[in-house]
Amino acid sequence: MVARKPRFELATVVLDCADAPALAEFYRRLLGWEVKASEPDWVLLRCPDGGTGLSFQSEPGYQAPVWPERPEEQQKMLHLDIRVDDLAEAEAHAVAAGASLATFQPQDDVRVLFDPAGHPFCLFLH
Repeated sequence: MVARKPRFELATVVLDCADAPALAEFYRRLLGWEVKASEPDWVLLRCPDGGTGLSFQSEPGYQAPVWPERPEEQQKMLHLDIRVDDLAEAEAHAVAAGASLATFQPQDDVRVLFDPAGHPFCLFLH
């Protein structure tokens, strides 16, 4: 007898931050996604084409991660990899939306940036 496996579907990735509406607005500008739900301390964005959403949750004790990681400092819990069709244009768009370019860039074909809450994210071509 084979046990039935319950169905799992990743619905959203949640990023903790100090100000959920502000960080959601940054990612809305960056990705062009739509706000699907909003509360004072939580916002959900979804791609108009569907798929996994991106949510933002305000946390009073939020501390931005340090990147590259250093012992004894706040570590990142995850980072977003975002595929783009033009790395230079995507980097300029991200900076115009409110991101900052990381000083340390480990690869020529990837750009590491920080969102306004300090989460690192990567832009890449392939």
